[in-house]
Amino acid sequence: MTLRISTNAIYQAGTTQINTLQSQMAKTQMQLSTNKRMLTAADDPIGSAKALELTQSQSMNTQFGTNRTNAKSSLSLVDKTLTDVSNQIQDIQTLIVTAGNGGYTQSDREALAIELEGRMADLLGSANTTDGAGTYLFSGYKTTTQPFTQTPAGATYQGDQGQRMLQVGSARKMAISESGSAIFEANVTGNGTFVTQAAGTNTGAGIISPGAVTDATKLTGHDYAIAFQVAGTPAVTTYTVTDNSTSPASAVLSNQPYTAGAAIAFDGMSFDIKGAPANGDQFSVQPSQKQSVFTSITNLIQTLRSPSDGSDGKAALANNLNAASLNMKNALDNVLTVQASVGARLKEVDSLDSTGDDLNIQYQTTLSDLQDLDMVKAVSLYTQQQQTLQAAQVSFKTMSGLSLFNYIS
Repeated sequence: MTLRISTNAIYQAGTTQINTLQSQMAKTQMQLSTNKRMLTAADDPIGSAKALELTQSQSMNTQFGTNRTNAKSSLSLVDKTLTDVSNQIQDIQTLIVTAGNGGYTQSDREALAIELEGRMADLLGSANTTDGAGTYLFSGYKTTTQPFTQTPAGATYQGDQGQRMLQVGSARKMAISESGSAIFEANVTGNGTFVTQAAGTNTGAGIISPGAVTDATKLTGHDYAIAFQVAGTPAVTTYTVTDNSTSPASAVLSNQPYTAGAAIAFDGMSFDIKGAPANGDQFSVQPSQKQSVFTSITNLIQTLRSPSDGSDGKAALANNLNAASLNMKNALDNVLTVQASVGARLKEVDSLDSTGDDLNIQYQTTLSDLQDLDMVKAVSLYTQQQQTLQAAQVSFKTMSGLSLFNYIS
């Protein structure tokens, strides 16, 4: 049987083959121009799916990098502001020491009080710091609300307890702000466990120390009163310690002989009283409380403006200055604790940046392995396709030129 191929079939087959070769060559040329092995998902469905997943992961890693930059900017501003606050509190501590100068007159202390008012204004300014775009650093979630407003008793906090969070890694959210309440209002009074204080009505020259905890297992958290009695000739000074938290109030120590500077110890606490308390003078021992640094400064200003004449006035001044000094120390310790936390987060951001850079290199390398073209192989293939196409074009031209009419004379 003889197979007859029509001229039309020859043309169609030749054209189809040339078009196919041209398409293959065009694809190779596109791969060479883009340096990509996969032009469409059809070229490698599994590789394309993996490349898409890696590209998305790389995009998320890039966004985390942007978030870390924003976090670093915010935390750096918080850290700088806390440094300013620390310096301001240290200046106030210096003024407290200066105020204790026995040679100072009331006008000298008034000058210190005026200076303290300026220091308080500076501290309020730091507490109300913004990021330059109108967002308050220390107002919690209430970013457009001024955190502190000055009052006769100190300052009122108008923010909340929130900390703004930012995703800085695939599994890490980080606080990029601090609550003003945690910085300026979470300052314990006294020694952190209990606070000793002289009554404002004392007429003697007794000065009480801050004291310390001697046995934490015996602490009760109760309110105590130390009352002094001076009687007899020669005068003998004794004291009684009463627990006012019981009902009725109960004596803890009764008619104890008083020796200036000797330890007074009970219920896991120890402190001393120096000087000469008068008959009826009282001192208190109460659990430490949280107090705003602005309240502490306001009380200090009032202390400096109160008359301190006579032995009782000097004792009241010394007691109040001692309390102010301890409160400001606690305030500074609290600020430094918060600042240490901010510094730790800044260090973590640097570490996460390094990890993110390494991860980005890993993603890039894996994507390169999946997508990039083997240039040597592709150039060789392109040359082969070019020669094949040229051969096909020549052979098609030769075949299409064959005709019996060429042999008829």
